[in-house]
Amino acid sequence: MFDEIIGNEQIKKELKKSILENKVSHSYMFVGIEGIGKQMIAKEFAQMILCTSEQEKGCHQCKSCIEFMSHNHPDFLYLEPDGNSIKIEQIRYLQRKIQEKPIISDNKVYIINDADKMTTEAQNCLLKTLEEPPEYGTIILIGSNENAFLNTIKSRCMKIAFQPIENEDIKQYMEKTYGMTDISQNLLEAFQGSIGKAILLKDKKEQYENIESMIEKLDKTDMTELIKLGEPLYQSKDEIMNILDYINIILLRLSKENMHYANCIDIIEETKKRLNQNANYDMCIDNMIFNMWEEVN
Repeated sequence: MFDEIIGNEQIKKELKKSILENKVSHSYMFVGIEGIGKQMIAKEFAQMILCTSEQEKGCHQCKSCIEFMSHNHPDFLYLEPDGNSIKIEQIRYLQRKIQEKPIISDNKVYIINDADKMTTEAQNCLLKTLEEPPEYGTIILIGSNENAFLNTIKSRCMKIAFQPIENEDIKQYMEKTYGMTDISQNLLEAFQGSIGKAILLKDKKEQYENIESMIEKLDKTDMTELIKLGEPLYQSKDEIMNILDYINIILLRLSKENMHYANCIDIIEETKKRLNQNANYDMCIDNMIFNMWEEVN
């Protein structure tokens, strides 16, 4: 188990050890940025907990594993947000189900994905189950924003802090899985250690490279040409915040040779603020490009 999941080797080792030593906790909190394997590891860990093999857990052959892999296991429940949040009714359903004795396995496992989106009422409702869990039950909360959890929830869970994936591992994965080669260091940094983000951006490599070219030509071209080079920015309203973060990565590298580029980072941050305040989009981009050009020339 876990063999196909990249990164966080120590976490995988500790979870396997807890299975072998029969020291699985009743409640876990898997926290870390999006796209680093928290959900995948949680599901494989759940399969191992539920596995009825007397040999290696997660055997893929026992009735429990077969039912789990077919998404039909009666002792497993996976919850995720209903709309923008996880509501108290969903937690009440979990509480009713967890009181029922296991059917196939000796255990029951409940995963709450995006658990940091639970309403306060839902978290308070869950608290009773975390305080008095049935001996056969394990609940795994998955979230990227630890601060969204109530302290009373955090204090009753074993926290597992997931780390970003190494750039070299992401690079190898993207090349092997998607044939994505010649990934620039700037683009690798934009992935922020998240394979999920790398997958989202894989079809936009050319677009990001064009933006990188525009930034690198700030001090080498006139304003008219720069506006043409910046055309991808005007067409990327839906993902502009990711692109602005990417521009900051490029500016940070360039600032090591020319401090004027560091001042451009302030311009990017001001642009983000104005966009969040619903200022006119094209005007914000116009001002941003002009102010950066003026700063470095």
